[in-house]
Amino acid sequence: MPELEHLFSPLVINGLELSNRAVMPAMGTGYGDYDGSVTDRLVAYLARRARGGAALLITEVCAIDPRGRGFPTEIGAWSDDQVEGLARIPEAVHREGSRVALQLHHAGRETMEAFAGAPPEAPSPIPSAMLRQPCEEMSTARISEVLEAYAAAAERAREAGYDAVELHGAHGYLINQFLSPFSNQREDEYGGSDEARSRFALEVIAAVRGRVGAGFPVIIRVSVEEAVRGGYGLPFMEWLAPRLVGAGADCVHASIGVISTPGGLTIASMDTEPGFNLAGARAIRDVVDVPVIGVGRIRDPRLADEAIARGDADLISFGRQHLADPDFIAKARRGDYDDIRWCLSCNQGCIERLSFELKPITCAINPECGEEYLGEPEAPEKPSKVWVVGSGPAGLSAAMSASERGHSVELFERGAAPGGQLIPASRPPNKGALAEWVDWAVRRLERSGVTFRTGTEVTGAELAGGSPDHVVLATGALPCVPPVPGIDMENVVEARALLMEEVPPVESAVIIGAGYVGMETADYLIAAGVTVTLLEKCTTPPVSRLTTHGYWMHRRLRDSGGTLVLGACVTSIGPDTVTYEQDGAEHTIGYHGLVVNASGAVPEVGLLSSLEDAGIPYTMAGDAVSPRRLIEAVHEGYAAGLAL
Repeated sequence: MPELEHLFSPLVINGLELSNRAVMPAMGTGYGDYDGSVTDRLVAYLARRARGGAALLITEVCAIDPRGRGFPTEIGAWSDDQVEGLARIPEAVHREGSRVALQLHHAGRETMEAFAGAPPEAPSPIPSAMLRQPCEEMSTARISEVLEAYAAAAERAREAGYDAVELHGAHGYLINQFLSPFSNQREDEYGGSDEARSRFALEVIAAVRGRVGAGFPVIIRVSVEEAVRGGYGLPFMEWLAPRLVGAGADCVHASIGVISTPGGLTIASMDTEPGFNLAGARAIRDVVDVPVIGVGRIRDPRLADEAIARGDADLISFGRQHLADPDFIAKARRGDYDDIRWCLSCNQGCIERLSFELKPITCAINPECGEEYLGEPEAPEKPSKVWVVGSGPAGLSAAMSASERGHSVELFERGAAPGGQLIPASRPPNKGALAEWVDWAVRRLERSGVTFRTGTEVTGAELAGGSPDHVVLATGALPCVPPVPGIDMENVVEARALLMEEVPPVESAVIIGAGYVGMETADYLIAAGVTVTLLEKCTTPPVSRLTTHGYWMHRRLRDSGGTLVLGACVTSIGPDTVTYEQDGAEHTIGYHGLVVNASGAVPEVGLLSSLEDAGIPYTMAGDAVSPRRLIEAVHEGYAAGLAL
C-alpha cells in the first residue's frame, strides 16, 4: 500500500479538481497594502507555498466592505478597481500547479474604528470581549447592503480567476456573530432563535450562489463550536451544517472557537494535542453530503492521512506548518521526513506578531517566510572562513545561512552537544519540539559541510591562531544572580540546572522570577508533582495570559494549587523560608526543598575584547546582544550569516 495514499488521492469540489487532499488555510499575513490592494510580497509568499505541493490554497481574509476590515493591511474585494490586483494571486498560484480560493470576510465587532474607518458594526451593540470597542447594531437595511457586498465580492473573485471562494463564518467574525447567542441578542427576524440567528449566514450563501452560478465552488468555514461561555456548541452546528449546504455551500471547513475562546483554540499552541478538532470535523461530515475540511494543529502529513482514512474529514488544512516549511508536502511525498522543519506552534512570528505587535507575520524558525519577494540571496564574491561561537538558536541559524551561501563554517560549542539554551528549554511539558528543531538544524548543517567543535571553549589565543575572516558571536546569556542574602546557599539552584536534571525535584519550591524561564520551570515542576510559588517583582505577569502558551501555563499553575505573587521583591533566603517585600510590607513564605533562581539573564560577551584586540570582524546575534525570545535569536543569526 503506497504511503499517504489517502492524502495524495484526488478530490472534486463542485467541478473543481484537486490533485490531493492537502489545503493551506487562510492565515492573516499583513502583507497587503493600506489601501486594501495586493502587493508583490503577498503574491510571492503565496506562490512559494503553492510550489510546495498543497492542492488548494485559501488566501487570508479579504474584506467585502471597508467597514469589515479586521486589520490595517487587509486586502479587499469591495470595488471593481481591485479585480486586476486580486487576479495576480491566482495567476501566480496556477503557475505553480495549485488551485486557490479567495476568503471573503467581514470582521463585524472584531475590529477597531481606526482599521474600519467607522465604528465596528455587529448584530447587536455588544463590544468584542477582547477589543472592547463600542459597536453599532446593524439595521435590516445595512444587512441588505452587506449581503450585496458579499455577493459582489464573490463575483469579483470569479472574474479575477479564483477557483473558489470561502466565506469566513468562523472565529467570531460577522457571520459567526449572527449565529451565536454570545453576540446576537436581536429580537427581529435575525435573532431570538436558532432559525433566526442562522438567517444571515444562509442568506449570505444564497446571495453568493446566486451571483457566481451553480458551477463555482463555495466553501464556508465554520467553528463547529465556539468553546466560550454563552456561545453555541456542536449540536447547533450539526443542525445547521445541512442547512448551509442546502443554501448552496459545496464544502464545509470545520474549525473551532472564536477570538475570545480561552486558550486560543483558533490558533492552538503547543499545549494542545495535534488533531484535537478532528472529532468535530467528523461530526459535521456525518450530517452533510459535501466534502469537509478538517483542521486543528495538524502539521504531520501522516496524521492527516490517517484522519482521512478514518473518515474524520475529506481534506486536511495545514496552517502554520506552511509557514515553517513550505516544502513539507513535497518532502512527505518522497518520504524525507527528516528534512521537514516542523512547526513549533509557538505563535511568536505569526498570530501574536500580527495581533499584538501589528506587524506583518513571519515564522520564528523560518526567517525566509514573507521575504520571498526579495529574491534569492546572492552568493558571496569570495567565500570566507567563518567561525560561529555558540550553537544555540542564533548560532545554528547563522551557521545555516552562512554555509548555504558558500562560506566555510566552523561551529564552536563549549557544551557536549549543540543546542545551547534550547536544550533545557525543551524539557518543560509540550516543549519537545524545540529539541526537534535543534536536531533538524544539525542534520541540515552536516549536509552543508559545517564542521562542529563541541566541548570547545574558544579563547583569545585560539581566535588569533585560527585567523577566521569573520566571527559570529552567538554565545548566549548567563543567569542573572540578584544580590540577595542567601542566594549562594546549596538549596538555591539556577533554573537551567533544574531543567537539565542536575538537581532532582522536591516537595515544594519557590521560584524567583515569573518570566518565561520561571513560568516554564514551574510548569516542569508541576508536572513532577511539586507545589510551586513564584515571586515576581513586576506588578503584572511578564508572561501574558492573552498568549496561547501563557494561558495554559497560568491555568496549570492555578489548577495545581500553585501561587504567583506579583510585586514581590525578594529580600533574603533562608534554609526553609524566603522573605520578600510587597507594597511596603514584609512577608515570609516557607518551602520544603528548593529555591529556583529564574530572575533573568545577562549577555555573555567575554570574547568581545579578544575579537577587538585581534582586529577580527565580528557580528553579534541572539542573547549575546540582549536576552529575548526564540524568534529574535533565529532571525538575527540568519541575518548575520546572510550579511557575510
